[in-house]
Amino acid sequence: MFNAKKVEIEWGGQTLTLETGKVARQADGAVIATLGETVVLCAVTAAKTVKEGQDFFPLTVHYQEKFSASGRIPGGFFKRERGATERETLVSRLIDRPIRPLFPEGFYNEINCIAQVMSYDGENEPDLLAMIAASAAMTLSGVPFMGPIGAARVGYQNGEYILNPSDTQVAEGELDLMVAATHDAVMMVESEAKELSEDVMLGAVMFAHKASQDVIKAIIRLAEQAAKEPWELKVQDDKAAVKATLKKLIGKDLEAAYKLTDKQQRQTAINAARTKARDGMADLKDSDPQAYLASLKLVKKLEADIVRTAILKTGRRIDGRDTTTVRPIESEVHFLPRAHGSALFTRGETQTIATTTLGTRDAEQMIDGLNGLSYQNFMLHYNFPPYSVGEVGRFGAPGRREVGHGKLAWRALHPVLPTKEEFPYTIRVTSDITESNGSSSMATVCGGSLAMMDAGVPLKRPVSGIAMGLILEGKDFAVLSDILGDEDHLGDMDFKVAGTSEGITALQMDIKISGITEEIMKVALKQAHAGRAHILAEMAKALGETRSELSAHAPRIETFTIDKSKIREVIGTGGKVIREIVATTGAKVDIDDEGVIKVSSSDPSQIEAAIKWIKGLVEEAEVGKVYDGKVVNLVDFGAFVNFMGGKDGLVHVSEIKNERVEKVSDVLSEGQEVKVKVLEIDPRGKVRLSMRVVDQETGAELEDTRPAREPREGGDRGPRGPRAGGGDRDGGRDGGGRGDRGPRRDGGGRDGGGRDGGGRGPRRDGGDRGPRGEGGDRGPRNGGGNDANDDRGPAPEFAPAFLTETRD
Repeated sequence: MFNAKKVEIEWGGQTLTLETGKVARQADGAVIATLGETVVLCAVTAAKTVKEGQDFFPLTVHYQEKFSASGRIPGGFFKRERGATERETLVSRLIDRPIRPLFPEGFYNEINCIAQVMSYDGENEPDLLAMIAASAAMTLSGVPFMGPIGAARVGYQNGEYILNPSDTQVAEGELDLMVAATHDAVMMVESEAKELSEDVMLGAVMFAHKASQDVIKAIIRLAEQAAKEPWELKVQDDKAAVKATLKKLIGKDLEAAYKLTDKQQRQTAINAARTKARDGMADLKDSDPQAYLASLKLVKKLEADIVRTAILKTGRRIDGRDTTTVRPIESEVHFLPRAHGSALFTRGETQTIATTTLGTRDAEQMIDGLNGLSYQNFMLHYNFPPYSVGEVGRFGAPGRREVGHGKLAWRALHPVLPTKEEFPYTIRVTSDITESNGSSSMATVCGGSLAMMDAGVPLKRPVSGIAMGLILEGKDFAVLSDILGDEDHLGDMDFKVAGTSEGITALQMDIKISGITEEIMKVALKQAHAGRAHILAEMAKALGETRSELSAHAPRIETFTIDKSKIREVIGTGGKVIREIVATTGAKVDIDDEGVIKVSSSDPSQIEAAIKWIKGLVEEAEVGKVYDGKVVNLVDFGAFVNFMGGKDGLVHVSEIKNERVEKVSDVLSEGQEVKVKVLEIDPRGKVRLSMRVVDQETGAELEDTRPAREPREGGDRGPRGPRAGGGDRDGGRDGGGRGDRGPRRDGGGRDGGGRDGGGRGPRRDGGDRGPRGEGGDRGPRNGGGNDANDDRGPAPEFAPAFLTETRD
């Protein structure tokens, strides 16, 4: 049933498998690529005809990560994959960029390339595999794709390059670089680095180019077994005659236009020349519409020839600069008064307003992806409104271009950020492009760096960025620093480098031709280094180092740690305590499982109140220390005072004031703020407090002026006086007589001593129990006789009858 074909290679320590003929057989080309346990399916379909009036190449790449690939169900209300996420958009662009230049000029058939992640093992990233699968599917489909391309990811750790590093190796290393290449040249580079040198970065690119050759060979082997017949391309008409006609018609107009240094004036002159060309070719519009469109495309070629020839021959560019000069730069910080940090960065006719906003942990970006939920505390958002280029257009949600430019700037700035422990804030940088004429993404890097420094974010070092261009004709080439928009459109390369004074933090390269050599890349990196250094010096004129203080409008965050066993006391049952702290103080409180607490607010007094409350919940009271407290309950014998947030103690009525207090409510009331000193903590944890030895105004300790009690006569308690029945106590319990207790109910008395030998006086019934002295004998209790088995002595005369009966 299936005519499956498969190719396997050992690559980077793992097996890479490319298979076709089993899945998606109705597509023009379909490949399942497997690396480890990560599996990506890519299918390519192409329209067999060109739409009428089509004058561009409609290539669309879609990359999708299916949650089932990692055994997850999407979070949120909708339990299915929906619109493209930021990562999916970025990977789609990553695939598109090296593939698009490899289609022939004039090929306008629509092509759809869809890559879906079907399985993910958590180690082998699917973006690399999707690029390989797309290249293989394109090669098998028969469309005029001048590939294949190979791809490789490179890490750098301990001075060595790592092919296809794991997520852990990337996190611990100094480089994450992706390269796409043909057999003889590099097509695309995307990277983030921790301030690496130009030599290390170039070495990584060439290392990846070499590693990608094995992938290219594997795709060719698969194509030999399963590729479809290549499409027959329509022979392109010789347009030399049409081009010569156009040059004669508008050539001098275009040459004059490209000598104008002002963008708006230059654009107006170019548009006038284009209008003149359309009018001159109007006779073709009805007779041969396709030829008419083709002739108009030649206007762009004519413009490119004029610009490129002038640069290669004279070394002078559109705006009059040489190939290495950077446009004039003007920087300004604290541009917006209420923003936490802001900067206006202008380079020539490219300008951005960059802002930095600081937030707390709950402002982090939650990302739901194949690896599960993750949180990002640094965000960078790039906006490109149509007015920035003087046009009328759509304004709203960001498109793929905005997402891609923002991510490049994010990669450039991310390596110099402080750790969460050093700076526990969520950071959001926005870049609103207000003017654009080349390299607005690099303006975002410069403006974003200044805005964060203005906000007080302790960057390791400032970051600058520059866009380089390339004009390549045969063996002649010129590398351009700080390219204009027209030089970008008419050139052969867009090469962007960002970094600090110590090294490169981001490198991105897109090639519009069949690739560039190592020599060209080396020249471009060297020239970019000088340009970045110049831009850093210009930025330093506005702000040379990070501000030591945060903006008055930014939240403050205080971090401290408590014992993990005390976490539940801070949170309370169902979060009751922590909600009360937040509601009462107005500060935000975050606590993690390790006991790290972050308290934040733009008002320092709110932070102080919350911290004091929390520490009161977890600290142990110290004897002799003075605390602020609040009366929570009044009783007859004193008042209960809450102190340290969650602890209560008793202020006895005698400890309220030095003088006598008759009624507690006369002095204190519930809710009253007081200052108390801890006098004693008993073994059961009960706390005895005092107010009288603390100055209630200042909280200072006072000298205890109350005289000590004099010892009472007869002991601490002293004599107790006569009893109510008329008897008295003649002695204590330790041997002294207890005195006369008065007559007993039956008239008897106690003539004997106390419990330790003293007499107790007569019993109420007048009887006498006899002495109970030391070792004394009470005698028999049965009428005075002595039973052989009873040595208790005789019964007293007053004993009742049943006690005086003769015992058997």
